[in-house]
Amino acid sequence: MSAVNDLIVREYFEAQGFLVSQPCKYSSQGRAKHLEEEIDLVVFNPHNRVPAISGQMIWTGDDLKGVQGAVVAVRGWHSERFSMATFANMPELLRFADADVVKKAAVKLGTTEVAKILCLTQLPASGDLKAKTLEFLKSRGVDGILSFRQMLVELLGDLQLNHNYDKSDVLQMLRILKSSGLIRDNQMELFPAIKARRKTRVPQP
Repeated sequence: MSAVNDLIVREYFEAQGFLVSQPCKYSSQGRAKHLEEEIDLVVFNPHNRVPAISGQMIWTGDDLKGVQGAVVAVRGWHSERFSMATFANMPELLRFADADVVKKAAVKLGTTEVAKILCLTQLPASGDLKAKTLEFLKSRGVDGILSFRQMLVELLGDLQLNHNYDKSDVLQMLRILKSSGLIRDNQMELFPAIKARRKTRVPQP
């Protein structure tokens, strides 16, 4: 898992008021993972005293307002769409939502109300396939999905161009792109297309 993906997700949750912890700082190789190694991030909202997990599957920052604590999985495959077949063929992608893993995180968070949040790039474009994928994820214990696009849009919306985010590489890079006009605020369009100029026909002598 790329460290850049982790940083984007961390910045997003911190912007939403969460305290963020990364239980495992290394990658396990050649053996089955321990419970704590299945979790990419653990997040806790110290301001939330009445947890209320959203009934929606695709989340925004508004849905996070009801979350007190959560285990977070980061799946940053930016060149692929995550379909039901992807998760069925690679069950380890959803192991973070297993009961034993969540119980381990609950001890760390000090609460039994633990949401299971999956951060990924893209879902299937087809409406039917997308609906089946969401139903499959719900049946496997996932409470909500945050797309990288949604997280980046919200981060961009909160950026102040006159601030120097020298303590965050992610926010500073977004600020540079935004101030350079390479990203439009709510549309997340990189390098907007420039209308082709009409060629002026030079009269022949």
